[in-house]
Parts: sequence; C-alpha cells; structure tokens
Amino acid sequence: MPESRYQNADFKVRTLGPCRIPSPLKLSTSYTEGSASYVSDETRILFNIEEIAGERTDERITLEKAGPRENIYFRPGYSKAAIVTCGGISPGLNNVIRSLFMQLYYRYGVRDVLGFRFGFRGFDPQYGYEPIKLTPEFVEPIHRSPGTVLGSSRGHVDPKIIVDRLEQEGIDMLFTIGGDGTMRGAHHVWEEVERRGLEIAVVGVPKTIDNDINFVDKTFGFDTAVEEARRALECAHAEARSAMNGIGLVKVMGRDAGFIAAHATLASREVNFCLIPEIPFELEGENGFLHALEQRILRRKHALIIVSEGAGQDLMGGPLQERDPSGNVRYRDIGLFLKEKILNYFAERQIPINLKYIDPSYTIRSVLPNANDSIFCDNLSRYAVHAAMAGKTDLIIGLCHGVFTHIPIEVAAAQRKRIHPESELWFSVLEATGQPASMVNKKANE
Repeated sequence: MPESRYQNADFKVRTLGPCRIPSPLKLSTSYTEGSASYVSDETRILFNIEEIAGERTDERITLEKAGPRENIYFRPGYSKAAIVTCGGISPGLNNVIRSLFMQLYYRYGVRDVLGFRFGFRGFDPQYGYEPIKLTPEFVEPIHRSPGTVLGSSRGHVDPKIIVDRLEQEGIDMLFTIGGDGTMRGAHHVWEEVERRGLEIAVVGVPKTIDNDINFVDKTFGFDTAVEEARRALECAHAEARSAMNGIGLVKVMGRDAGFIAAHATLASREVNFCLIPEIPFELEGENGFLHALEQRILRRKHALIIVSEGAGQDLMGGPLQERDPSGNVRYRDIGLFLKEKILNYFAERQIPINLKYIDPSYTIRSVLPNANDSIFCDNLSRYAVHAAMAGKTDLIIGLCHGVFTHIPIEVAAAQRKRIHPESELWFSVLEATGQPASMVNKKANE
C-alpha cells in the first residue's frame, strides 16, 4: 500500500480519556533498571524504514508502539471484558482466547470475562446464544484443540444490537478476533459506542491466514498455513516425480492475496509455477501458462503447480455475482478449472500426462498452530489487553518490523494488503520457480 496516501494524523489512536490508575503490573519505569519497562504513548515506530538518501521530502509515517502503560484507564477489579471470534477458523484461535483471558485475569485482575458465541450473532437475542463465563478451568486446556471454543459465524449484525448487549452485560472492553470484515464490524460498533457516549474499549486481534491485513506484517495462523501448504506440495511433488510426465496441482487459500502460495513456494523449493491473484496470466498462446507448462514437461518430464483460490478468475467467464454472508464475492473454483484445461490441452497434443490434483484449502486452517504461531498468538493477546486496559479503542494490534503496534481499524480495513509484482517477495518466487516473469501475450499493437 502506498505510504503517500496517508498522513500521521490517520494513525492517531483513539482513547477513552486520561489514564489515572497505576498499572498493577509493577514494571520498571526506566530502561536502565534491568527488567521489562512500560511503554510511553510517545514512542513511535517507522513504517517505512527504507529510503534513498536525499530523496525524501514528505512526512514519514510512524505507528504508535504497543505495550503496557504505566497508568491505565479501567479499574481492574471493577471491569468486565468480552471476547468474540468471527469469520472462518484459523490456527491459533483458542490460543488467543486463552491468552486474552490469562492476561486479563491473572496479570490485571479482571475477574469477569464473557465469551460471546458464534460471532457477532451471539449478541443478537433472536439467535438465543447465551455467552460463556470464562474461567481458568474452562480456558486452561483449550489451546490444545483446533478451531474456536466460542464458535464463529459470518454476516452482518446491527451495531445497535451489539452495543445494546454490551450495555446490558456491563462490558467495558470488547476483544474482536477476525479478519477485515470483522474489523469493519468492530469499527461500526465503536462508532455506535461513541455516539452513545459510552466508555467501552474496542480492540481487535487480526485473524486471517491470507495475511492480507493492511499495515500488518503478519497475522496469526499464517505461518501454520504455509507449513501445511508445504506438506501438500511435498505430496504433490512426490506424485509428479513418480510418474512419467507427472503434474502435481495444488490449490490453496488466498482470495485476493497470494501470500500463502508465494511463501509455500519458497518453503518448498520444488514448485515450478506459482499462480496468484495479483499477477494476471493467460492460458493460451506462446506466452501463456499452458505453453510454458508443456515446455517444462517436455524438458523435465514433471511439474509442480500451486494456485491461490482467487487467481485466474477472469479466465472463467463473466462477472461474479454471488456473495457469501459476509458480502465477499464467491469465486469460481480455479483448481478444478485448471485441472480440466491442462488435461484437455495435453490430450489435444497427444502428450500423455499423469495429473494429481490436491485441494487442502480448508484443512490448512483446521489444525493446531505451530510453535511460531503459538508464541505469536500469546504476544498479540497480551498487547491487546495492554491497549484495552489503557483505554485505547478502535484499533487492532499489528506487527511492523518485528515490533507490535497500534493501528486504527479504519486504516487497517481500508484496503487489503497484496503482493506487488515489483516486490522482493515476488522476485524471490520467480527466482525459485524459474517461471516466466509474464505469462500474458502481447497485443498486436504493442
């Protein structure tokens, strides 16, 4: 995303008011005391750390650093928190729920924490879902189970209904765990909270294995998804290498961003073609994908392909019309489409092939998080609690250059992060695969 679109004012974090209550964490107030210290609101993190000397003239974008504050807004013993999980599941959801509770309960002394069930629908009385009162006994084992113990759902719920329930339950802090749709919903909840003049902090923990949240280096579950995708690639590669003219075709998640496919490609080192939504390609013609695949088969007798679910949608007919409950366009199945096109192409040329198609799309998000994601989930959760206890609101916890930051929800949800064709990431993919930099045919007048 172009940094020039934004000004530092866009990254100003909202707060409920002055923080006058000493933090119960009892941390150091100085970096020289040999222990963890509080973070000042004045500490900022540079978003763009690369520049050419002498060329920069505009304002440098900085982000507020996350972390425990010396003084907090809410009085812990009198505060009540709520947690909700929305959208599709992701590795680490239960880890986040558990860590949020543990930080609230044991470190800050917040004894009243509710878990709302089945996403934002859990706030709407018409569905009849009563919240769960979280306890140490309830959350202690949940990180050893995949999915979410609170349940999840997609779709819109009127923010007025959600805030009515927050008021009814006496909630002071709402933690929303979800992707960009969830965060937009959380922002609308905050707008209703603000309209009513209530003192409720709304803090988001970004969750999407597509890794497409703006101004966030990485979202939880992504590392695990890449690892699982790599395992699928290993299986597909074994199948392809074990047959004459073997082709392994693997479809992974990635509606509008190909981060899973790109990173799994780099982790595998065996992929020959990586097809993602950000890089257009054509099937036919001298520069098309099918011709490039044919040349690979004739030369090496096997090939491995990975494709993101959102790639090549323009190749499969007219405009997409159908939408899911969250309002996202339902994409056509690029994996089955490519499988059919590849089989027909080689049959027409009387070149025998052995194609194996693997679709691990949903299985890669239904597993336990790996070690990196487990650590990441715990860190995200603790920083979310620090922010909420300090009265910060309408924000998500992000990661920028390895540092946890506060990102206003409105900025984070304004657009999705995507792979730029001139990025170092995509250059690395091209270097690893050896695929053509462009698989688009030039027009006659070019």
